[in-house]
Amino acid sequence: MGKIKTLSGNIVDVLNSEVYPGTLKISHGRILDISQEKKNYENYIIPGFIDSHIHIESSMLSPSEFARAAVIHGTVGAVCDPHEIANVLGIEGVKYMIEDSKALPMKLYFSAPSCVPATDFDSSGAVLGTVEVEELLKLDEIKCLGEVMNFSGVLEGNSELIKKISLSKRYSKPVDGHAPGIRGQKLEKYISSGISTDHECLTRDEAEEKLGLGMILNIREGSAVSNFEELIPLLEEHYKRFMFCSDDKHPDDLINGHINSMVKRAVNYGIDVIKVLRVACVNPVLHYSLDAGVLQRGDAADFLVVDNLKDFNVIKTVINGEIVAEEGRTFINRKTPEVMNNFKAEKKKTEDFRVKYSRGGMVIIEALDGQIVTGKLILPPEIADGYAVSGIERDILKIAVVNRYGRGVVRTGFVRNFGLTEGAIASSVAHDSHNIIAVGVSDRDICRAVNLIIENNGGICAVSDEEEAVLPLPIAGLMSDRSYSEVAEKYTEVDSMAKSLGSKLKSPFMTLSFMALLVIPRIKLGDKGLFDVEKSEFIELFRR
Repeated sequence: MGKIKTLSGNIVDVLNSEVYPGTLKISHGRILDISQEKKNYENYIIPGFIDSHIHIESSMLSPSEFARAAVIHGTVGAVCDPHEIANVLGIEGVKYMIEDSKALPMKLYFSAPSCVPATDFDSSGAVLGTVEVEELLKLDEIKCLGEVMNFSGVLEGNSELIKKISLSKRYSKPVDGHAPGIRGQKLEKYISSGISTDHECLTRDEAEEKLGLGMILNIREGSAVSNFEELIPLLEEHYKRFMFCSDDKHPDDLINGHINSMVKRAVNYGIDVIKVLRVACVNPVLHYSLDAGVLQRGDAADFLVVDNLKDFNVIKTVINGEIVAEEGRTFINRKTPEVMNNFKAEKKKTEDFRVKYSRGGMVIIEALDGQIVTGKLILPPEIADGYAVSGIERDILKIAVVNRYGRGVVRTGFVRNFGLTEGAIASSVAHDSHNIIAVGVSDRDICRAVNLIIENNGGICAVSDEEEAVLPLPIAGLMSDRSYSEVAEKYTEVDSMAKSLGSKLKSPFMTLSFMALLVIPRIKLGDKGLFDVEKSEFIELFRR
C-alpha cells in the first residue's frame, strides 16, 4: 500500500451536487484541502462505496479476507450484522469478528445482534440477552442494534426485545429492521418502537408505505435475494432515504462485484449519478455516524478513482490516504484467521431420515427462486413400502434438518422447486440457528451429505452416486480459513455440481439456507419440526 499526498481528477462532490476538476491535498490520512482547477482530467474521484447491511459470514470468508476482496470493487466500508456467528458462538463470536477486522484498512463496523436466537421455536448454539447486548452497544465498533427479525415479538411487546431496543436508544445508536410484508397498523407499531431501517421490502407499495412512515430503506442485491428492480424506481424521488446493501453475498459473486455493480445498474437505469452516489456512499455514513469520508475537507481520505460515471470501473481504492487496491489487485496482506467452532453433531444412519406415512395430503414447502419467503402446498405424497419418499417427477424432494449442537432427533419434511434428479446437497449454513440442512432424492443420499458435513465440522456439499464435492467451513461452520480466491473456486465447484444434479435455482445453497428460517413466512422446517410462520405454530406433515 502506498500513501497519497496529492491526487488530481474530476472531483465528484456528492453533498454539494458538483463535479469539477481539482486536486486533493492529503495529510495524516485525512483530506487537508480541495482545490478547484481549470484543467481537463479523464478520471473521476468519487467517495468510496459502503455496504449498509451485510452478513460477512454469508461470503464464507473471515472479515479480514472479505476485506481483501471487497476493496477491489471500491468498497471502503460496511455495516456488518454478525448474528450468524452469534447464533453459533454467542458474544464471543461477535468479538471474534471485531478482532479479526482490527488493523484492517477497510472500515468494518458491526451491529449488536438483537435476536439470538431469532425465535424460541428454534435451537441455536447461544443466547444473547440484554446484558450481552448492552456490553456490545458500549463498544465503539458497534454502530447499531442489528435487524429486529422477531417482528411478532415487537408487536406483542416482548419485554426482552423492547429492552434491547431501549438500550440502543440510550447509547444513541439506530435500530435496524427486518419486516417483510408487514403493513398497516402492525407496521406503524413496529416502526414506533424505534426501528429506523428495513431491507426486506417485497413490493414497491410496501416500500412506499414504509417511506411514508419515516423509514430508511435498503435496496438489496444479494446472491439469492434481490429487491433492486422492485425498488429502484423510487430512488429518484427518495434518494436521501435509501441505502445499498448486499445482505448475503456468496464468494463466487463477491469476486465479480459488490456495491459497484448496483451503482452501475442504477445509473444505467437512468437515475441521476449524484443521487445514486448519495445512496451508495453518503447515506450510510450519515445514518450510522461512520468515520468514513465523503470527499469533504477534514474527512478521512476514503475515495475511489474511476474511469467514468457510467461504468464505474475502479482504478484505485483509497482508504485513509493509502491505496488498498488498484486495477483489480488487492494490496491488503492476507492473514490466517483463528479457527473457532461449536459443532457436536454425531453421524447419522439412513433410517434416521425415514418418514412413516399416516394418511391424507402432505404439507410441502414451496421454495421460490430469489426469495426467502416460501409458499405452502398440500399434495398427495409419494409412498413406497409405507414411507413417504421424494417424487422426482413432480419435483417434490425430502428435506431434513439435523441439530448440529448435539441435541434432538432428525426432522424431515418435503420441498418443491429444488429440481434435483439425483443425489443430495447439504449445508451447515442454515439461517439463523445454523443447524445442518439437506435436500435430496433419497434417504441414503441425504444421509451421506449430512455425514459429510459432520465429518468436516461444517461446510457445504453435494453428493451423487459417483462423486462428492465439499467446501469445509471450519470457522463456526460458516466461514473458511482459506483465501477468497480458493473459497470462490471451491464454492463454484460445489455449486456447479448441485446444478448438474438438476437444480435450476440461481443459488441452490443460499435458497437452502433460508428453508430453516422460522421468522420468515410461510412454511419452514426447523430442528423441532415443520413450522407455520403465519400461525406461529408447529404443524403436522400430513393433513387428514
